[in-house]
Amino acid sequence: MPPRYDFRTPRLFVADALSAGTAVPLDKGQSNYLANVLRLGAGDAVLVFNGRDGEWLAALQPEGRKTVSLSIAEQTRPQHEPCDLHYLFAPLKHARLDYMVQKAVELGVSRLQPVTTRHTQAARVNLERMQANAIEAAEQCGILTIADVVEAMPLAKVLETWSDGRVLIFCDEDAEVRDPIAALSVVQKGTPLAVLIGPEGGFAEDERTMLLRQPNVVRLALGPRILRADTAAVAALSVVQSVLGDWS
Repeated sequence: MPPRYDFRTPRLFVADALSAGTAVPLDKGQSNYLANVLRLGAGDAVLVFNGRDGEWLAALQPEGRKTVSLSIAEQTRPQHEPCDLHYLFAPLKHARLDYMVQKAVELGVSRLQPVTTRHTQAARVNLERMQANAIEAAEQCGILTIADVVEAMPLAKVLETWSDGRVLIFCDEDAEVRDPIAALSVVQKGTPLAVLIGPEGGFAEDERTMLLRQPNVVRLALGPRILRADTAAVAALSVVQSVLGDWS
């Protein structure tokens, strides 16, 4: 049986529409990466995707000393609908936020929503850096869609505009049901989901009260140990995907 994905051919995200016979110009950074870092030459294969038209096989076409384009040949994988899984998180600082964004994308989230809370450590969120990390993770892991990256919002404002149709899975060390599988069993598979991870200092009591007043809230315990926020993200998203997502 052939491999599900081709991980040997370089893979790039582009914004342009993709179809057979078209040419896609690359920006300076992408051109440098293919021609000078990977040392590809004319005619070498590259996989390309845009989050809308599936994945396509293309050939490298140098157009000068510093720029190249891609000649689109044939589709290798059709586009599919991503999981309807939002990830809400209290921002972290620099490298740990980079790691968390990359792992969340690898685990199939469709939306990245920074949420500020009473004990949030990072005051500012670099959305461009988050987007770059989301794209890099998708390029490296064979993912066909790019998660939406949205502006940071206070927790209270997020909950004020919450859709009753989306279940909020709230990671809470004080959850009464200690078994995460049992806690998630009350949710019907196929329901729109959101996973919320708080700051390392935890939620303030008024924030926890506000969360528990929301409709369609599931409290999820993540075991007997205290996890760092980036580790908790991997643990929570893995459990959710295995029980309610596209792993099962």
